[in-house]
Amino acid sequence: MSTLTTNGIKISVFPVYHKEHSDPAKFKYIFSYQIKIENTSSRTVQLLRRHWFIFDSNGSYREVEGDGVVGKQPILEPGESYEYTSWCPLITPVGRMHGSYLMEETAGQRQFDVKIPEFHLIIPALFN
Repeated sequence: MSTLTTNGIKISVFPVYHKEHSDPAKFKYIFSYQIKIENTSSRTVQLLRRHWFIFDSNGSYREVEGDGVVGKQPILEPGESYEYTSWCPLITPVGRMHGSYLMEETAGQRQFDVKIPEFHLIIPALFN
């Protein structure tokens, strides 16, 4: 698990390897990751956009940007949290991801970035 708090928004990430959907012979490694977003601030915020940097261990990387997360732009009151699960394919058995969310205060319309902590995507067999 990786956790980071930026501007009163705490992001926790829990990655999982999915052997049943992967095919190493075809350089296909499938990972999911669960994200928990906690509003520890005193203001109401809305998640507007995401921006991911995804790295394979061979040096290649890609960026993914878009509105919201899994089709939603959740609003979080102080003390509330939101969780979602998404997935990522890699072409190597090891990789990493990090990124940011664009958030907006619902009162005042002030926008700010929240960092998503870097986390590693590693197949369990490499730990043996």
